[in-house]
Amino acid sequence: MPKTSNPERPKQSRKAGKQPKKITAMELEVDDKDLKAAGAEILTDGHHGLRIHGWEIVSYKGSILKSSSVITWEEKLETSHLPEMVFGESSLVLKHVISGAKIHFNAFDALTGWKKEALPPVEVPAAAQWKFRSKPFQQVILDYDYTFTTPYCGSETIGLDTEKKDSGEILEASCRPCWEDCEEQIDVAALASKEPILFYDEVVLYEDELADNGVSLLTVKVRVMPSCWFLLLRFWLRVDGVLMRLRDTRMHCAFSDSANPKGYPTDAASYSDPSIISQKLPVIMHKTQKLVVRGNL
Repeated sequence: MPKTSNPERPKQSRKAGKQPKKITAMELEVDDKDLKAAGAEILTDGHHGLRIHGWEIVSYKGSILKSSSVITWEEKLETSHLPEMVFGESSLVLKHVISGAKIHFNAFDALTGWKKEALPPVEVPAAAQWKFRSKPFQQVILDYDYTFTTPYCGSETIGLDTEKKDSGEILEASCRPCWEDCEEQIDVAALASKEPILFYDEVVLYEDELADNGVSLLTVKVRVMPSCWFLLLRFWLRVDGVLMRLRDTRMHCAFSDSANPKGYPTDAASYSDPSIISQKLPVIMHKTQKLVVRGNL
């Protein structure tokens, strides 16, 4: 699928004269009039998020895992290696209230994907320095994928609200979502429209500086407009002097359509010039799917 620009925090213009009331959504100032016109409302229950057209979109940001949590995660993942900075309590959640469908992004599921894929370690010029320290107890054996490359494209669950559970209401099979391969592409033109941005946020899930030999970073960004929401889950890897790798998952939900495409191109290339930018990487694999949520959106 064609690459699209990353969700950027918009620059809102201001007209002379009386200024409309502003509501701050994360780092974005949103006109109250724009929210009302779109039928949206900022969540006020202590969560950072927005409710619009049957969707609740919430971001959570927590601190880096404490040592006790690191031990727990290592036991669950059956590994003794984790990225330097894992934001275990950070996540992005998009919930379709009527169907109970929930799309969410978190570090644990992403690292579960890393562990299962188990790519071979990337050899780097500095490998000798890493593997053979001056003292035996400082020796480090790179026998695992220290880049923490993950095939993770997000997590999907189905759940009923407490009220529905208490009432005994059963979720009809026709309301259950499913991913299907499709020919449709994300409407890039629609994303470039002049619609106001009602909500924007970026959540870092994990990061590692590869012993000062590059960077491994997993983030997810979301922006919400009156007609749709769009998100970008990006795994970015740079091993200095050797490799750059980009794995993107883009999701676009048009509120007027129950079938919304998801695309994830995977890019990787060797390089010697650090000025090479990500858009120049050859696409090794890409696939487009749509999440079909049947019923009334």
